[in-house]
Amino acid sequence: MMKRITAMLLLIALLTANYSYFFVYAGFELNKKYIATTLCENRDKPQLHCEGKCYFMKKIKQAGEKEKSAERQAQKNLFQEVFYATESTQVFYNQLIRQIITPYQYSDQSASPGSIYQPPRVG
Repeated sequence: MMKRITAMLLLIALLTANYSYFFVYAGFELNKKYIATTLCENRDKPQLHCEGKCYFMKKIKQAGEKEKSAERQAQKNLFQEVFYATESTQVFYNQLIRQIITPYQYSDQSASPGSIYQPPRVG
């Protein structure tokens, strides 16, 4: 259930980023009367027949700038920062603390080449 909600939210975020012009236009068309009467810069000049188009063009310009800045930010994120490692030399000084002498001594009693381990004979 949580995966489905997350997938839907990501899909909506992706679509809203790509269709920003569409949402600005739809918002303008739905609120055309309100924009023309209250938000329009030329509302006191009816001879221009602006009807809120100045506000619409301003919003389109803002959406374009927002999209360009998002694109620039995405391009910046594509470049990875280079990690410059400085060469450092670490010196370890080994000091013998104590020498342990073991009483075990290895002696090679089987000097013949045929004395190599062989699998058991069957039969």
